[in-house]
Amino acid sequence: MHEPAPPPPAPDSVLSEPLAVRVALTALAVLFLGLFVLLPLVVVFTEALRPGLAAVRDALADEDAMAAIRLTLLVAAISVPLNAVFGVAAAWAVAKFEFPGKSLLVTLIDLPFSVSPVVSGLVFVLLFGAQGLFGPWLRAHDVEIIFAVPGIVLATVFVTLPFVARELIPLMQEQGMADEEAALTLGAGGLRVFLTVTLPNIRWALLYGVLLCNARAMGEFGAVSVVSGHIRGLTNTMPLHVEILYNEYQFAAAFAVASLLALLALVTLAAKSILEWRYADELNGSRRH
Repeated sequence: MHEPAPPPPAPDSVLSEPLAVRVALTALAVLFLGLFVLLPLVVVFTEALRPGLAAVRDALADEDAMAAIRLTLLVAAISVPLNAVFGVAAAWAVAKFEFPGKSLLVTLIDLPFSVSPVVSGLVFVLLFGAQGLFGPWLRAHDVEIIFAVPGIVLATVFVTLPFVARELIPLMQEQGMADEEAALTLGAGGLRVFLTVTLPNIRWALLYGVLLCNARAMGEFGAVSVVSGHIRGLTNTMPLHVEILYNEYQFAAAFAVASLLALLALVTLAAKSILEWRYADELNGSRRH
């Protein structure tokens, strides 16, 4: 009788590197993050607080700053739910069905990742601008898209389109159709199956994608800069308002608004980290492909 083969060596014994290499790589990563992530954040908050909290309060209470904050939140409040609905629908179609053009749909979902935001903004200008393809019709019907809120929303929806869908597609492909088919066999309708089976199975990955989408929506600059027209108090989002203040040498006000943007980003990062920590298994499952 043959003796059982010895178990394979533990991964650590195969993949571990010498201590010096691990220390050097860790130090390099920490140094890189410190120089390119942490240091800029420290500079932003330091410069914002240098004149004092009163100056920060006054800069954020300025009429144009308040308009930029409201517009940023409005655009995020419109674009994020739209992309959440689209992401769920696209992931459902790609993961649960076979149809002609499926690979093309997946490619189009990824398109905003490969196109410069400035180019995407220019495309909307060429489509909906005064001299664009639909410009004469829009002008004849007194519809404003470019240099108005609808154009900013369109540009933001385009650049943030992939985030929810790309989080959900791999997860839903891995989960398959077994749970839905069981529910249908028991007599549940399509809507009930989605609300009681599909949605609970993807809820944390969906929330994770929404957080990423929201962070990009509030911080988007390139595409929004092209379609906004930079109309102060009307079409300037927070990133555009920071640029204007900085170009006008109002450095304290610029850093104050930038610090609010950075704070929103940190809140998003904290929420993202909590999700990754508490629901690591489900989130990791959405990335295996």
